[in-house]
Amino acid sequence: MAPQELTEKTATELGPLLKSRKLSPVELTDACLAQIAAHDKQINAFLTVTAERARAHAKQAEADIAKGRYKGPLHGIPYAVKDIIATKGIRTTNGSRATANNVPTADAAVVTRLEQSGAILLGKLNLLEFAVGSGQRGLNGPAHNPWSLIHSPSGSSSGSGAALAARMTPLTLGTDTGGSIRGPAKSCGVAGMKPTYGLVPVDGVTTLSWSLDHVGPMARSVADVAKLLEAITGQTFPHKPSIKGLRIGIPKDYFFTNVHPETDAALRQVMTQLTQLGATLTEFSIPNAKMCGAVSAIILGSESATYHQKRLQTQADLLDPLVRERLEANSCYSAVDYIQALRLKTILTAETDAVFQTCDAILLPAGNAAPLLTDEIVTTDIPPLPPPPARPDVVNLANITGIPSLVIPCGFTTSKPTLPLGVQFCAPRGADARLFQIGEAYQNATNHHRPSPMRS
Repeated sequence: MAPQELTEKTATELGPLLKSRKLSPVELTDACLAQIAAHDKQINAFLTVTAERARAHAKQAEADIAKGRYKGPLHGIPYAVKDIIATKGIRTTNGSRATANNVPTADAAVVTRLEQSGAILLGKLNLLEFAVGSGQRGLNGPAHNPWSLIHSPSGSSSGSGAALAARMTPLTLGTDTGGSIRGPAKSCGVAGMKPTYGLVPVDGVTTLSWSLDHVGPMARSVADVAKLLEAITGQTFPHKPSIKGLRIGIPKDYFFTNVHPETDAALRQVMTQLTQLGATLTEFSIPNAKMCGAVSAIILGSESATYHQKRLQTQADLLDPLVRERLEANSCYSAVDYIQALRLKTILTAETDAVFQTCDAILLPAGNAAPLLTDEIVTTDIPPLPPPPARPDVVNLANITGIPSLVIPCGFTTSKPTLPLGVQFCAPRGADARLFQIGEAYQNATNHHRPSPMRS
């Protein structure tokens, strides 16, 4: 099988080939490493490539499978992780000059579980510095979107989304404190999930906001995301890819306010498809939804400033100026601000729980029609003229309330360059499997997740 043909396959497609020994983990790993070597100078998705280690682990996986010691659906499958997730003996830079030489002595819990599953680490992925920064002046500069190199893959898990879209690896891990998995999933045309809060261990993951941080799976199909979540949690998520009789909530206010027309049209098509698949659509409203952005800003800001307090005192000059500015500004929130935000968090959680009394899941936009140009990521003191229309905050509700959220592709822009569009589904806390039910049903009926920016 040609290397390019291999790298276009999903983990779900590759697993049976590896188990039956029709495909060698060494052959698959070499194909991924060749893809990285051929394209990453342009895309800049990887900060560290662990080629020798990956080949050695691939040889061990091949030997184990040949001896009947097959570990499961990820055995022999390559993966890569955001460089905020600790890897024993491999530098974990957080995308920052301040921690450029940090080499952990232990793996993060999620890496330990993936190693136990027989998955093969290819390396560490680019990100916005400490999951805060602009992506411009971090350790190695910004990652680029494989669909259009002048566009951002979004952040902060920028390398995690870009590496998937560029077919450098079938699986990645990202982190999501305020949409940092789901933004890159939408912008790069892949699937990304923020699981239920607390479901995935964050041990060994650099903190941004301990009450909002999540580690989550990213892949090119929902079936792959489900397998990856099972590996990093040690749990199973049984589900049937059918949504007949499922009640899916559609927001009647706020979340569709000033949504880009191409995004709106794509989401209307999704709704039509869902009803054709047997779902029932019902309207919902969250009275205080407009407060999500402010609540997130205060909680995330206060907690990030607390975590980085010592670094601001000793290493401030090593930070991206925008990261330093944000962290210093975040130090200005008062205890009253923080406690009021926690109070609103409780109110928003109760309002969201009430919605799920009448809905099994809800549908939200995943973001705007197109990602920013790379050079637009850094903010300036002078706003654009005229100012863009205010877009709804569609990501922070899930982080604030702890509900699981899944973003998958749902089409492409009509203007050039062609860029992916995405749809977001959320479910009650603990109902992560329901998102796989919806996502797989939708992907079985559509082909929006199949196009590749790497095909000539």
